[in-house]
Amino acid sequence: MPEQWPTRNVQFSPIGLGQFVPMKPEAPAPERVTQRLCEAIKTQITSGLLGPSARLPSTRSLAAEWGVSRTTATAAYEQLIAEGYLVTRQGARTQVAKGLGQFSACPGQPTMPTGPDRLSAFGQRLASFPLPSVVGPARLVVDFRYGDLAADDFPMLAWRKAVTGAVLRRKPRLRYEDPGGSPSLRAALQGYLWRARGVRCDPKQIIVVNGSQQGLDLCARLLLNPGDRALMENPGYNLARQVFLAAGAEVVPVAVDQEGMRTQGLPPARLAYATPSHQFPLGGVMSVGRRRELLAWARHEGAHVIEDDYDSEYRYDIAPIPTVQAMDDAGRVIYLGTVSKTLSPTLRLGYLVVPVALSNAFAQAKRLADRHAPSLEQEALADLIESGAYERHVRRVRRQNGKRRSALLAALSAKLGDAVTVVGADAGLHVVAWLNDIPRAAEEEFVSQAASAGLGIYPISPLCDRAGSVPYRDCAGLILGYGALDAASIERGIELLTAVIRSRQQG
Repeated sequence: MPEQWPTRNVQFSPIGLGQFVPMKPEAPAPERVTQRLCEAIKTQITSGLLGPSARLPSTRSLAAEWGVSRTTATAAYEQLIAEGYLVTRQGARTQVAKGLGQFSACPGQPTMPTGPDRLSAFGQRLASFPLPSVVGPARLVVDFRYGDLAADDFPMLAWRKAVTGAVLRRKPRLRYEDPGGSPSLRAALQGYLWRARGVRCDPKQIIVVNGSQQGLDLCARLLLNPGDRALMENPGYNLARQVFLAAGAEVVPVAVDQEGMRTQGLPPARLAYATPSHQFPLGGVMSVGRRRELLAWARHEGAHVIEDDYDSEYRYDIAPIPTVQAMDDAGRVIYLGTVSKTLSPTLRLGYLVVPVALSNAFAQAKRLADRHAPSLEQEALADLIESGAYERHVRRVRRQNGKRRSALLAALSAKLGDAVTVVGADAGLHVVAWLNDIPRAAEEEFVSQAASAGLGIYPISPLCDRAGSVPYRDCAGLILGYGALDAASIERGIELLTAVIRSRQQG
């Protein structure tokens, strides 16, 4: 027996093969014993107790040592030989493969770093972005997080029927699908977008993506080079800003007001990102005049406009305005939509409507990213749209959210009165509440105090580009989402908000 291998009567170290324990009737299955035996030998090798070319005991000795059958011991050796840890030859004892042993850097050579400095420039830019901290839902009595939807609003029966139908219609062969999206879904979206938003397009111009976030990522990769300029609303959607920064672009903030992005005198750039239907987060609707100015700028600069039709399905006191894409006759607009605010953000289904000249490039980029969006969900959504169930659902949840909006506005008016100014309530699933008596410098502290009281509220400051002008009041601003709350929870949340404000004033 080689000197590296412990004898039967020696206590094994914790990283060794373990002490001999007789088998009992309730012993684990042979497969589990084989796995434990393999792991023990691997540990001996990687820790250096068994060096390269060290001989191992015979299968008979190993079986006796562990109190297992010789078949189990043989199976362990065969598995380790297959993985390359051990080698064997006819008439010789099984040995540790050469080149194995305790892992360490080569003598005289430093270990290469594996931190951010070994990332690409793209990776280093990503690593610099902070991940959001999430307050545990169990700690919150009421959570006004924007972007959340009520689970009860999801059309469970209609979706289950659509998914079942898609499963039953499965094809005889499973294969990768069109990277641009399911033909049935693209055709259904073509009709829906024309009816709902006046968007004219060919199905081949529609690229089905995994949510609007992937749509933005594809736009940044295909339209921006490092150093290019991208215009963005300020304040605006932070993940869009990070996508452009990750691509190496220079993000130029553009101020907004009650009519959305201020389009007069825009600087030269390769790309502009806007939310014309419901400016995120302030809620303004871009006027027709500004939409025309934005298109004229894009034609003059040879640039593209990403029209994020955020929250367009939820309009309460205003009539819909035609999309920028519907006004575009030069192929400069990329329309971005999603079902995250109508069905569920967990579905991760969105779509781009791209100019004809860009459709092939976007389909190829989608193919390289992840081949295509999940086929089953695409077919189910197509069925939901074609049957009319999707539009019926949208009308129903629009009524539901209209009631939630009314409850929120009534509670804010009754509890806080002139202490709060509300904007952006004409559309969408959130409002912005300016706390007139709380200075902007105290916004973060105030949000923390509210969280301690069990109230989830979210400030507007993180959505602002510090390099740009600050187009809002010098007081704390909150984004209050109501799409996941009922009327009682909304009223309770505003009571907690009022209590935190009064507590602060008294303090």
